[in-house]
Order: sequence, then C-alpha cells, then structure tokens
Amino acid sequence: MYTWKAATRMMFTSLSLLIAGTLVADDRDDGAKTAKNQQITRSDGLPETDFEHATDAYLEGYIQALIDMHYHEFRVIVLVRDHKILLGNLPKNDLISHSIISFVQDVPGVTSVEVQHEFSKEDMAIRLKDAEQPRVNGVWFPQTTVLFPPLIADPRQPMYYVAYRFGDHVVGKEAIAVALGDDFPIFRWSNVFRWRGDLQIDIEAGVWAVFNFHNVDHSRGDMCELFNTDYLLGFPLSYAVDRWAFRLRPYHISGHLGDEFICSHQWICDKRKNPSFEAIDFYSSYQMNRHVRLYVGPGVVIHSDDNFKLKPLYVGYGTEIRVWGRRLDYHKLYGTPFLAIFIDNWQQHHWDFDFNAKAGYELTKLQGVGRNMRLYVAYHHGFSWEGQFFNERTQYGEVGFSWGF
Repeated sequence: MYTWKAATRMMFTSLSLLIAGTLVADDRDDGAKTAKNQQITRSDGLPETDFEHATDAYLEGYIQALIDMHYHEFRVIVLVRDHKILLGNLPKNDLISHSIISFVQDVPGVTSVEVQHEFSKEDMAIRLKDAEQPRVNGVWFPQTTVLFPPLIADPRQPMYYVAYRFGDHVVGKEAIAVALGDDFPIFRWSNVFRWRGDLQIDIEAGVWAVFNFHNVDHSRGDMCELFNTDYLLGFPLSYAVDRWAFRLRPYHISGHLGDEFICSHQWICDKRKNPSFEAIDFYSSYQMNRHVRLYVGPGVVIHSDDNFKLKPLYVGYGTEIRVWGRRLDYHKLYGTPFLAIFIDNWQQHHWDFDFNAKAGYELTKLQGVGRNMRLYVAYHHGFSWEGQFFNERTQYGEVGFSWGF
C-alpha cells in the first residue's frame, strides 16, 4: 500500500532530479531573394538599427502580420503610438496571452509592449476597415494551440515518443516503448458563456506498443517480441479562460497482446483476456504562473468487457513545473527544463497510488504553447498500463524522446 509520505518523497526525489539536470544562409540570386523576403520572420525585414526610423504605420503593419501569421485564430489587434506597442483583443487564456506578448517583445527593437483593454472607435475602424468580418463566432480546424495542454506525465496521453525502458517486472527488464498519437482540433468557438472563454471540440487517437528485448528466444532469429499494443480513441471538449482550462473527454481504450509474445508463451493463450472499456473523465487545470501548472480530474468507466471487468471510479492529478527557460537566439527557439508528475488512484486497485514522473528539456517555437520536442527521463511506480496486465504491480525507468504538443 502507498502512503502520502511515500508519494511526497518520490515527488521531491523527482524535483531534485530536475535541478541536478538543468541544463543562415547567404542570399541567393535576386529571384531567390524576392521569394525569401516574402517569408516574414521575427528577425527578417526589420533590422534593429532601423527600428527608430520606421514609422508607426510600418511597425503596426509588420507586427500585425506576424501575429496574424502565428496566432490568426485569436484576431489580436495591434496599434503603435509613438513607437509604443499596444495589444488588444487578447484571448481570455492567460497562457496564450502571455505567449503572444512574449512573441511581440522578441521582435528586434521592441522595447515597450502594453495591453490595451479598450480601443477608441476610430482606432477600431482603422484596424478593421480592410478586414473581412467573421461569419461565425469561431474557426474551423485551428492550427496554433490546444486549449487544454496535454498531461505530459500521463502514461496514456496521446503523443509521439520512443523510449528505452528498463526494470519493468511485467514487460521485461529491457524494452522499447513506442507511441503514436495526436489531437486534431475540429472547431473552436470564441467568447463562449458569461466568462467569454474559448470552447473547442477535438478528436484524438493514440497507439502504444511495447517491444521486449529481455529473455527473447533467439533460435528463430528474433531480436525482440511485440509484447502488447493499446489503442485509444477520444473526443475531448475543452474550455479555456484566463488561467483555467477544462476538458470533458469520452474515450475508448483497448489492449491487444503481441503475436510474437503469444507465439513464445503458449500458456498465455488460455489466460488471454480482452481489456477493453469506455470511460469519461473531466479534468480541471490551473496555470498558477508562468512556471507551475496544477490539474485534477475524476473519471468513471461506463462499460468494460465481461472478461476484464473494471470497477468504475478513478481520479488523476498532478503538476507540471517549467523553470529557467530561455530564448535560444541562434535557433529562434525556446528551451525550458521541466518536471511533470502524474498520480492516479483507481477503485480497481483499491485506491492505491500509481506514480509517474518525467523530467527533461523542452524545445518549442512559441513560448509556452504550440508543438515542441522533449528529451526526458521518466520513472513509474505502481501498476502496469499494458493491456490485460493492468492489475499487476511494476516499476521501471525510461529514457525517451517525444514530439507533439
């Protein structure tokens, strides 16, 4: 049985791991130059030495084009008065708003950015006179960000990764874990409910496969065996406003033993089960500041197969900490060390603790939001997430690389 003392000790161990591990091409011919100049970046077209001589109208158009290119779903308004940057109509999502402000501050030569909560009718008329007004209060297939950031330490969070796993008592002492998963936004409504937040419907899917390299029968030339594959399909409905984000998600998940594992372990045929179930969960996330995020969510299993019955209730909760981030000027990226902890308790497991932690380094294009890459080490102590072995205890470490949101 786990205790809060044990869980807290593991959390501080993971935090210490984070602290210990903290971590151009020449112009072508004239035709190529013209094509290159059509691709606006934060550092192209606006030399820092010319900033003080540029007109307000030029700066306003330039910065507005940059924001529309990277954050076009949010219809942010840019005005420049005496070289002072004023931003209005920012989204009511603290994480995304801060990302937009930081993005503008990174424009070469910008020294002052202020948030303007109200614009005069004259300013609004100037800004919108050439813009086509939206026919619906939302956008199809938004491209920039997700409203509910992924729970990166959740073992069944859809994402792309490959990891070397060691010490797993269930799968094998040496294994490779591979995941393919993503979240596709379908439609985002703006200014929804009395809080005027954003509401979005998505479709997500994920596949998790584990390949065992330990005690494999090499007589047939096999180097490894496919141990298990899990599949997930979900339809998240997310709502975000200020520092809060919420996700209501019905989903299906099922596990399937690998054919190579079955061939090598004939005894498993008589004990094979079909771990398939449908569930719904509701997570609430709060971004305390730029560095710390907290989340919690209950879930209920609506249906599970008769030969692998699950008790209905569970709860998950955790935190994500990002500190000492910095802009990598040469590569035009943001790098941030992170620590992520995910803990869940299932009625099926008599409410015992299932502990997961990741620590590593994250690279992203837009500060705080958007797609990224992560190098990480991970630790799991609790119950296996591999299909019909869901009720068996295990612990293991991982070294991995992931990409996605």
